[in-house]
Amino acid sequence: MRFAVLMQYLLPHRALSRLVYWATRWTWRPWKNFLIGRVVKAYAVDMAQAEQSDPFAFASFNAFFTRALKSGARPLPADATAIACPADGRISQFGAIRDGRIFQAKGQDFSVAELLGDATAAAPYQDGRFITIYLSPRDYHRVHMPLAGTLRETLHIPGRLFSVAPFAVEAVPRLFARNERLVCHFDSTADPFAVVMVGAMLVSGVETTWSGIEIPPYSSSIVRKDWRGKGIHLERGAELGRFNMGSTVIVLLPAGTATLDSGLSAQLPVLMGQSVGRIAH
Repeated sequence: MRFAVLMQYLLPHRALSRLVYWATRWTWRPWKNFLIGRVVKAYAVDMAQAEQSDPFAFASFNAFFTRALKSGARPLPADATAIACPADGRISQFGAIRDGRIFQAKGQDFSVAELLGDATAAAPYQDGRFITIYLSPRDYHRVHMPLAGTLRETLHIPGRLFSVAPFAVEAVPRLFARNERLVCHFDSTADPFAVVMVGAMLVSGVETTWSGIEIPPYSSSIVRKDWRGKGIHLERGAELGRFNMGSTVIVLLPAGTATLDSGLSAQLPVLMGQSVGRIAH
């Protein structure tokens, strides 16, 4: 086993993530500028499309990391049936869900039921479609709606905080179904869909536009919130949440409701808002 993979099992995931949570919110100027400068240089972060283009103007590293974009920086497809990519990043994997299982990498897969933490909720996706987007440190870290939808329910599912970098995704079995995550269930005009925000080592913070910070605190049991009747409706392209630090987002679509674009491929760079598929009706 590679040393980096072995360390995924041995390191104190939550303790490290709590430390990073504090460190990335410290507003002492020399500290936050040091962190920001290191990331901008190491990952060639492009600030040209950010609402605030000066990386050192942010009050903390986390404020820089969750920066907003200029209005119009991510136009949506003109086709009303197009599915919008939910985030900037790279496609980790995509395609058909086969007999309720989602392909992860190199012979690794996991079940929709364990990802969603609910076998009943997983039923519509048994033979549906999925797309997994990996957000690296250089990317815009807000997550947006792939389709218009009304929020029905969220589940904060406890778990580990393995890295979601490609080396770990290839080596750690069922990684996305083991990591701490927030599952968001939406109803569209005809069908449901799900957006899953997966936490990761050092980068496990998740918040939503309707409820604020969801992770941390970390949980030892599933936290289910019923949002039916609360009128939380978000249009396609609207911001639904953000990663306080980065991670992975997975979109699930029911069988027979959508096709994914033929030009997609694993590791393809994508931008929030670009078309990744079409709804069938």
